[in-house]
Amino acid sequence: MVTAYAVAATVTDPELPMLTLADLGVLREVSEEDGRVVVAITPTYTGCPAMDTMRDDLVHALTGAGYGEVEVRTVLQPAWSTDWITEDGKRKLAEAGIAPPGAAPRRTGPIPLTLSPPVSSVRCPNCGSADTEEQSRFSATACKALRRCRFCLEPFEHVKEI
Repeated sequence: MVTAYAVAATVTDPELPMLTLADLGVLREVSEEDGRVVVAITPTYTGCPAMDTMRDDLVHALTGAGYGEVEVRTVLQPAWSTDWITEDGKRKLAEAGIAPPGAAPRRTGPIPLTLSPPVSSVRCPNCGSADTEEQSRFSATACKALRRCRFCLEPFEHVKEI
């Protein structure tokens, strides 16, 4: 029988189907306790609407692989960060035409409130140009922004650094 972790690691993200939950870094732990599989996942942000689908897909994949009882737990600490996306995951995003995130900002103490939009340099996943502009802070999902390349003029999504 394939290990429970190996099965869980094949489940894809419902909003970014080119990534597995392992690529995305939300798959935290898979263990067997008292005859059941226990999976720990962390949402990409509080209130992520994909969590129910992730949970259902994990249960379906594991029971389909022969595991009887499956429990999926949500782990909120530490909070998920885009730094948890694997290098393979970032490559898959770029290959799908989505600009992967850069390094997440590091902060300690209170988070300052700024009213200006964040400034970031994002390379176009189509042509590689750094001459891009943000069109909308939010795209198809809250964790992505819509950008446009000023060089090739193609629009693209960017996974925001969190």
